[in-house]
Amino acid sequence: MKIKPSKIIAVGLNYTDHARELKMELPENPLLFLKPPSSLIFNGDSIVYPQQTKELHYEAELAVVIKDRIKNVSKEEALSHILGFTCGNDVTARDLQKSDGQWTRAKSFDTFCPLGPEIVSGISIDNLDIKLFLNGELKQSSNTSNMIFKVDFLVSFVSQIMTLEPDDVILTGTPAGVGPMQVGDVVEVEIEGIGKLKNKVV
Repeated sequence: MKIKPSKIIAVGLNYTDHARELKMELPENPLLFLKPPSSLIFNGDSIVYPQQTKELHYEAELAVVIKDRIKNVSKEEALSHILGFTCGNDVTARDLQKSDGQWTRAKSFDTFCPLGPEIVSGISIDNLDIKLFLNGELKQSSNTSNMIFKVDFLVSFVSQIMTLEPDDVILTGTPAGVGPMQVGDVVEVEIEGIGKLKNKVV
């Protein structure tokens, strides 16, 4: 799987179980942030643990890959502009996220956006199991039906703000159960009907 997105748009707090876990109210609109294309790696690549953080976290996510150049598309049109779906891991330096008061540094290190193993099209993504395993132990287990804002709405919403280009990626949020990774850990994101994204922390 090789893509070259002009941007990676991520959604914070988009699962009801994650919002409950954090004891936060459900957002009225999607909470968006950006990860740079330089953070992108693929299945089998290594996640580098930066020296600037002491608290590196995994976040299993469904990733949407955009097919063509779009702007101001409706919710009804949105799905026809999706190339396909893959597994994502929104790697986060949690301590930097807390200390900075905004998310750019915490989310943007090189290797902080693993995607893979492949882009899958022709599937319904409204009711897929999403899981994360750390060294074979189940850490996150939810279903895309728990998304607060669904994929068609997210694509439309983002396209009202910024022009989306071919290969651009939208990360659709993580469910409950986020937690720390250490050097030497193997982290796997598995989404029903898509496959398993596997990366090692070095």
